[in-house]
Amino acid sequence: MLHTWHDLEQDVDRSAWSLYAAEFVGTALLLMGGLSAVIVVISPASPLAALSLPGWLARGIAGALFGLTGTLVTVSALGRHSGAHLNPAMTLAFLIEHKISASHAVLYVVSQCLGAIAGAWVVLGWGPLGKPLRYGATTPAPGLDPLVAVALEALCTVVLVGTVFVFLGNPRLRQFTAWTMSPMYAVMVSLEAPWTGTSTNPARSFGPAVATGTWHGFCIYLVGPALGAVLGVALARALGRGESRVDQARIAPHPTDALTETPISAQRTIVSPGVSGFAPEDSGEQPLIRRDKG
Repeated sequence: MLHTWHDLEQDVDRSAWSLYAAEFVGTALLLMGGLSAVIVVISPASPLAALSLPGWLARGIAGALFGLTGTLVTVSALGRHSGAHLNPAMTLAFLIEHKISASHAVLYVVSQCLGAIAGAWVVLGWGPLGKPLRYGATTPAPGLDPLVAVALEALCTVVLVGTVFVFLGNPRLRQFTAWTMSPMYAVMVSLEAPWTGTSTNPARSFGPAVATGTWHGFCIYLVGPALGAVLGVALARALGRGESRVDQARIAPHPTDALTETPISAQRTIVSPGVSGFAPEDSGEQPLIRRDKG
């Protein structure tokens, strides 16, 4: 059982329930905005269909807008409060890196899934415009081997997790992490969406499945992203020469966090009491990152 606690679980001005609420609302907004963009750009019932955009271009635009929605949620007050996981696969990746406790991770995932349901129900308001796309529900292409579908979802999730962890682990790139989402999803959705819909996010698939009753191939969107999260962490570690370079379970820093210049310095060097995440042993201060014994 994991007994390592990270910064999100400290008592300083952050109740656990406010973090869960932020993940709930953030994930709901991600689906509301992201799926609305997909419907407006891609649906054959949309006025934009008259533009007769090539499929790859329409998918790329929709993916870019979906990613931009995620970016805006991440850099918002909500995202900066909870860390903006917004995706069970990202939470799993942070759990694998021991940056979040198992109990906390479970409640993050529950909050994300409930938020996804809420967001998906709002998307039903598009009515006839969203119906041709099943309001953003993800299903594998007809005839696609389930193992191939899992592999494709895993691959896209590897790109997501690997990119996020590489950016978080580089002090020069860290501030740009959230802004990778739009170009990343523009490319992935343009190329991969015809096969599985490029979910990379179990909550993103779960919400529309509940709202529309579309469950065909749903296990693909659980297994694929989970496998991708594991491989994405492994890839990031390989690029970091076997060393974890992510020191917090958050894509966006909390406004009250004073981070050190390098993400891994919190594990090596004390810059000043309370800044690095650890307090000096003889300072008498409580460390921001606690390890419960037991």
